[in-house]
Amino acid sequence: MIARIPRLGLSLTAALKTVALVGLAVAAGAAAGPARAAYPDKPISVIVGYAPGGGSDFIVRSLAPFLEKELGGNTRVVVMNKPGAGGEIGFAAIADAPPDGYTIGLINSPNVVTIPIERHARFSLDRLDPLYNLVDDPGSFVVHKESPFKTLADVAAFARANPNSVTVGTTGIGSDDHLAMLIFQRLTKTQLTHVPFPGSADAHRALLGRHIQLTSMNIGESARAREGDPIRILGVMTEQRSGQGPDVPTFKEQGFPVTMSSLRGLAAPAGLPADVRTRLVDAIAKAVQHPEFQDIARKAYQPLRLLPPDQYATELKAQDATFRAMWQETPWLR
Repeated sequence: MIARIPRLGLSLTAALKTVALVGLAVAAGAAAGPARAAYPDKPISVIVGYAPGGGSDFIVRSLAPFLEKELGGNTRVVVMNKPGAGGEIGFAAIADAPPDGYTIGLINSPNVVTIPIERHARFSLDRLDPLYNLVDDPGSFVVHKESPFKTLADVAAFARANPNSVTVGTTGIGSDDHLAMLIFQRLTKTQLTHVPFPGSADAHRALLGRHIQLTSMNIGESARAREGDPIRILGVMTEQRSGQGPDVPTFKEQGFPVTMSSLRGLAAPAGLPADVRTRLVDAIAKAVQHPEFQDIARKAYQPLRLLPPDQYATELKAQDATFRAMWQETPWLR
């Protein structure tokens, strides 16, 4: 007589199948790796491609605490200045960063558009993801208060009589400051001497030290600077007078139809995970609407122009087309 072994639930075959399935599940989990931590769980670096003290640096540092608040938790936003090459060093650092949301930065147009047009750049516009524009700051010409130049016409007359003698500080080749200088030069049939600096703060210090005769800089910066520094703003590059300096005549009023401004906005390296991008854009959108931030910007003469991602990207594409056409007609780099 053969004794029967009682069944204890699963047959041997079924049990082996179960073990195999469990093993596959464990292996799949190990391959997937640990789940991604909720964003953000470490500091976020914001790169500024210009030296400390200028308008670009100011707006980012002003926004940082409000962005930290909207991202929540113990989020820290750390501003990192990487000046040089008209902003190219900073823009390239943003484009080259891992697209994980922990490195973003400020991009400035026209520089971010014109640099890849004029030379083989270390970045391209399509490697950057525009997140939110913050500022639209028109250009201006500024001299020391002791300068003999009281108007733009004074500058033009002196430059005609003394070619290459008027030194003009800007934030670099292809910047809005530089392009405005070139347009003014063409309109007045003069030859000015271009002196590029790592940032507007450096150019401004050179003007105060009388090392250069004129700076081409944004009205937000020049209007703020004249509160304490001995400078004179000769003109603003807008169609109508700027709210940042209502007493300053436009270039157009003085017979020189020059309009130029600089957009300053936040961008990330292309390829952010969708959830991270949404989190960042939502936080920026709320931070820029904070009344205290807007009050800081207003008191510092920073003309806000808040554009969400799609509108910002459209604006940059339009500028790209405009400046490519301008380059074909009159290259600004020779």
